[in-house]
Formats: sequence, structure tokens, C-alpha cells
Amino acid sequence: MKVLIDIHFLPCLEYLAVLLNHEEIILEQHEHYVKQSYRNRCYVNTANGILKLVVPVTAKHNKALIKDVQIDSSSRWQNIHWRAIESAYSNAAFYDHYHEDLKKIIFTEYEFLYDLNLALLSFCLKAMKHSMLLTESTSYEKVPQNNIADLRSVISPKSAYSERSHYKLVPYTQVFGNKFAPNLSFIDLLFCEGPNSMQILKSSTRGDLNK
Repeated sequence: MKVLIDIHFLPCLEYLAVLLNHEEIILEQHEHYVKQSYRNRCYVNTANGILKLVVPVTAKHNKALIKDVQIDSSSRWQNIHWRAIESAYSNAAFYDHYHEDLKKIIFTEYEFLYDLNLALLSFCLKAMKHSMLLTESTSYEKVPQNNIADLRSVISPKSAYSERSHYKLVPYTQVFGNKFAPNLSFIDLLFCEGPNSMQILKSSTRGDLNK
């Protein structure tokens, strides 16, 4: 089945579990930008608890299509993000295997948020060694065709993953904390579990991938 979904910044595990459970992914590039969503933020695990990382966008994005939303490069957000990522995961078991590729993307001067997110999604899929059919919307459809599941704006930081039916918790060893922090950015799982990340994600889906 196909799924139509918004594109996220360093997506959470729930998002990737959804992608794994569909045959074709249609990325929505013609929706209006939605504030305070996963489109420009993610969550990582640090020594001081869960930290939100936000990519700043320019003030000119009111009613702009997501593909036209520009990143505010004046804030030096890349340095802030990378210091946080390095502090959080430099001691993780598989940090050295993946961090250079991630750093290269973070410090590439993308003009548009959509392009940055697409590069990061590609990084995640490559790290998982998983290929899937990715296409992009050609126009905005309020109601997509019957054979397309519409999950635009469904996965949101404003509500817990447990309120939805896409992802089930499968704990793994994290760098910090005595209590497991669920559904963080994929990089938390990747840096901690490396090649085992794909199997953990498969086990986290609500579908029939393991049958």
C-alpha cells in the first residue's frame, strides 16, 4: 500500500516504522508549512535529559509550501546541533561509524528545509541498508486516492506515539539514563545499535514485517 506523508527532520522511530510498513512512500511537498511539528525538529537523549533540536526557518514562510520554506542560516544552528549531537553520542558504540556522513549533511548549506530533510532521510535509509520506493507529490490533494493512506500531520510531537497505532516500543541500550526514552530521533538508535537498528525497527512496526 502507498502512504502519503510529510517529511521530517532527522525522523523519529515512529515515522520510520510507518515507512517500513508501506510499499511506496509519497513525500508531501505541496502542503503548507506547519509550525511546531517534526518538520523542523527532533529529539535526542543527553546527559541532562531529552533535548529538542530545532532548525530555524525564515519569517517569510507564512502560508508557504513546505518545499519553499527557507532555513535561517544566520543563527549558526549547525554548530548548536552538532555540539549537542557530539556531546550526546560521542561515546555511543557506533558513533564513529556514522557521524562523519551525518555531519557532512548537517553542515551543507541547504537553502530549503525540504531539501535538508530529504538528504537526512536518505542518510537514515542508507544507514539501515534499506531501499524503498520514494516519490514526491506533484500537487496538493486534500483527499488522496483510495489506495493511498494519508498520514500527513498524523505523527506529531504534540501527542505521544502511544496515542497512535503505528509504533510499538522495543527498548535498546541507550547512552544516558536509567529509564528508557522512547521514540527519539533515529540517530539515537543508530549510534547505539548500528547494524542492528533495522531489526529493532522491524520489531517496532505494527505491521506484518516479521511474519
